[in-house]
Amino acid sequence: MAVLDPVVRRPHHPAAEAPPAKTYRLASRAGHPADTVVRVGNARFGGGFFAVIAGPCAVESRQQVLEAAHAVREAGAAVLRGGAYKPRTSPYEFQGLGEAALELLALAREETGLPVVTEVMDSEDVALVARYADMLQIGARSMSSFRLLQKVASAGKPVLLKRGYQASIREWLLSAEYLLAAGNSEVVLCERGMRTTDSEFTRNALDLTAIALAHLETHLPVIADPSHGTGRADLVPTMSCAAVAAGADGLLLEVHPDPARALCDGKQSLTPAAFQALCRRLPAYLELEGKRG
Repeated sequence: MAVLDPVVRRPHHPAAEAPPAKTYRLASRAGHPADTVVRVGNARFGGGFFAVIAGPCAVESRQQVLEAAHAVREAGAAVLRGGAYKPRTSPYEFQGLGEAALELLALAREETGLPVVTEVMDSEDVALVARYADMLQIGARSMSSFRLLQKVASAGKPVLLKRGYQASIREWLLSAEYLLAAGNSEVVLCERGMRTTDSEFTRNALDLTAIALAHLETHLPVIADPSHGTGRADLVPTMSCAAVAAGADGLLLEVHPDPARALCDGKQSLTPAAFQALCRRLPAYLELEGKRG
């Protein structure tokens, strides 16, 4: 007959059971219980405030960006988006107009009053992009480019930090920590969808759990990008409302005057009419969540 070893009883040490300290200590809600509110022009994100960022994936022409800017402003957007430098999978696809696009975004801001957010991809471009943009975007591919994060943090502009499409929530928050540690407290997190095996129907899967969980872990505002999160314009309205229900502090949406002719991401871009219809739906969801648009 086997003899069982007696249970070894060790002294109880409460300190030994304490959870480990957060490696993202500046981003952690543990040390900063109150929500951070980030302002971009008249738009506010976080702390019960909600705002919509909208515009084309890329600036293609003067007419296109101005038409899009006026359309999204009239529908209720608070910030204009538009890519000047486009990180594309293929080197043969449209790569953006560079500084010419930044100049057109500045013109659109002058005409509409909307502040501008655009992506910066290279440390050498930070000063140039910051000269034109009101908010600097770190794209999914650049989330772990830590020197770029530090350079962007020093530009003195609010930062929109997208989650990498294969990044864990912890890695996302640690990227935000780089910005905070470099002295920039105006950081907005953006969930933009995770890569999955089901590429037949969707481009990515929008991770609504990440939105809810990030709010538990960090005081920083969290917004959603249903355009990249689905890759399909017909799914964007439904997932936008779902993101609001999950606690999102804003939306980042692609809107193009003529998606069928878009030089990039046309399949996931809303028409101005579809965007206007979505903006009419949002107030009911915001009221349920106690957020102010």
